[in-house]
Amino acid sequence: METTLLSRITLNPNVGHGKPTIRNTRYLVEGLLEYLAAGDSIDEVLESFPDLEKEDLLACLQYALATLKVQGANLAA
Repeated sequence: METTLLSRITLNPNVGHGKPTIRNTRYLVEGLLEYLAAGDSIDEVLESFPDLEKEDLLACLQYALATLKVQGANLAA
């Protein structure tokens, strides 16, 4: 499931200033994580952005976790 979710995250220098986005759209992973970190539920975010899917938000969370794991490994080295 992790690989499937992470496939929703795209990096394109022509979209979102090269930052990670959802499915090559204008939705930045960072921005969606900010909504969740501020306390919005997944359902609330989906209500605000109806063209997103629950799996998109789960992919954002998975991406954040994977990024932290890599950073942690680099710090430990």
